[in-house]
Amino acid sequence: MTPQFHQLMGEATRLTQAGQLAAATALIQRALGAEGDGRAMGALRPAPAHGADVIDVQARVVESTRFTDAINDIADRAYRTGAKAPKDLRTPCPAAGAPDTFIAGHYAHPSAGARDYRLYIPPQAGSRPLPLVVMLHGCTQDTLDFARGTGMNEAARAQGLFVLYPEQAARLNPQRCWNWFKHSHQAAARGEPAILAGMVRQVMAQHAIDPGRVYVAGLSAGGAMAAILGQAHPELFAAVGVHSGLAAGSAHDLPSGLAAMQRGAPAARRAAVPTIVFHGDADRTVHPANGEQVLAAATPAGARAQAERVAPPGRRASTRRVQRDAAGQVVAEHWLVHGAGHAWSGGHAAGSFTDPSGPDATAEMLRFFLAHGRRNAR
Repeated sequence: MTPQFHQLMGEATRLTQAGQLAAATALIQRALGAEGDGRAMGALRPAPAHGADVIDVQARVVESTRFTDAINDIADRAYRTGAKAPKDLRTPCPAAGAPDTFIAGHYAHPSAGARDYRLYIPPQAGSRPLPLVVMLHGCTQDTLDFARGTGMNEAARAQGLFVLYPEQAARLNPQRCWNWFKHSHQAAARGEPAILAGMVRQVMAQHAIDPGRVYVAGLSAGGAMAAILGQAHPELFAAVGVHSGLAAGSAHDLPSGLAAMQRGAPAARRAAVPTIVFHGDADRTVHPANGEQVLAAATPAGARAQAERVAPPGRRASTRRVQRDAAGQVVAEHWLVHGAGHAWSGGHAAGSFTDPSGPDATAEMLRFFLAHGRRNAR
């Protein structure tokens, strides 16, 4: 490493500690430029060619511990303060066990494409294998925004969970939507389901995660992709949470996706993992009928339904419907939140698309998830 690199990184660390995140990011980018010949940090690898739906991104291999520490510190401070963290810097994941960290990472699938992510590592990491919750943001959101709005990291800290936040890139979808409506992103072996499943497996290989307690949840487009992942990879996910989303297979292109969002679309009942659904009955972006269709797709024939009205003081009222199979096990749960629009129920106002007055979707999803696990998982 050149003396200039060490000088720039030292100053970036100082600026980060002072809370000057934008200036620190600019210096880190200068440091990258100073070492950009590839001798010390690894050269930029050109993206392999893919189809029009999946465009790979360039990845930078970084060997500097000081760089890794600095950029992870920037990401963590940005999360806590609500500031914007840098989007174009990749870091390898450090070893698990550091208390309460929120790190940046990158995953590249051999053929389907690549995505960035952030991973929340709880203080309990390293003591025993812990559950993992995968959180898929909605359109126009990013990982930090989604973490702030849902409060999932705070809940994970209390309960001892890893939380993985994959991030969609604007170059792959202009609104940062997951491409749930495209036929090329709905099967296990290709497109975004392949990328996301591979990312999950990479994180599982790097950290002490219980393979029988891996869950996926999402909002809107992220909820639709979570439903697809549950159908495509039941060997990986023990339960699914779909908030304001759509059932797997409800569309095959953009026009059919828009139509499904406006009025719903029939969804065939499939062999599915346990699923919890949240949807506002005043949602004008994704019609509430879609929540019913997610529930129907996840409910086996002959299941028994039990409904109740939930109206905690100071919160929106909801109708909660629980579906049990012939053995009496809960296989699906549906929360219809009365008067709620297209927003994460019970979320924090610091994030976008949240409804702080709704029932706590984060807490209810974690309750549902942790009641379900896959036996003999490896």
